[in-house]
Amino acid sequence: LSVKKKDLLYSAFVGFLNPFLYYVILLKAYSLLPAQLAQPLNYLWPVMLILLSVPFLGQKLTLKSIVSVTLGFIGVYFISTRGKLFDYKIEEPIGVLMAAGSSVIWALFWIMNQKDKRNEQKKLFWAFVFGSFYIMIFLIFFSEFKLPEFKGILSFFYVGLFEMGITFFLWLKALHLTDRNDRISNLVFLSPFLALIFIHLILGEPIFYTTITGLILIVSGIFIQQYKQKP
Repeated sequence: LSVKKKDLLYSAFVGFLNPFLYYVILLKAYSLLPAQLAQPLNYLWPVMLILLSVPFLGQKLTLKSIVSVTLGFIGVYFISTRGKLFDYKIEEPIGVLMAAGSSVIWALFWIMNQKDKRNEQKKLFWAFVFGSFYIMIFLIFFSEFKLPEFKGILSFFYVGLFEMGITFFLWLKALHLTDRNDRISNLVFLSPFLALIFIHLILGEPIFYTTITGLILIVSGIFIQQYKQKP
């Protein structure tokens, strides 16, 4: 695994963004907010990916992209009201800020990887090496290290393989195969519907009507962005 010094420094920064900083902030947000609120707020990241691609990658916003982004933000507002559409009081503002802020970190992580011309395996390997180092330092100074129970070990392998392994590689490959991030980033808005089903069935959370309305707005933005007129 020969690597240049500048590539190591680049990976050190990227690894700090994710998996370290992103998951520290996101998991804290999940501890402060209901799952059906924290999860959709985290899904702001495709919107942030479109917006951050303008200054960092020199991509331009089309009218469809602007409409899609606008609908995404409106949808997230609906979701964050927790069934009280005209009540502007935000419960747990720190949690809301963390959940929304994690989307910025996530989008920036993928943009930084897209600018890196190394192959996907090397980029992810070194990012996770440095990320693991940061996490160990964080545990030493701010937490208590103890071995998890058997269920925790199974969850550890599941998250490592599926959420932070195979899916990372596939998404990074998708970014390299497209010439515009806004053409693929909106597709991930489809998964919150499945997530809501799991949240309701597994966690037993009642799903607010504003959550459904917000997701409909978000998915409407997807179709607007993806729709192409036939010649």
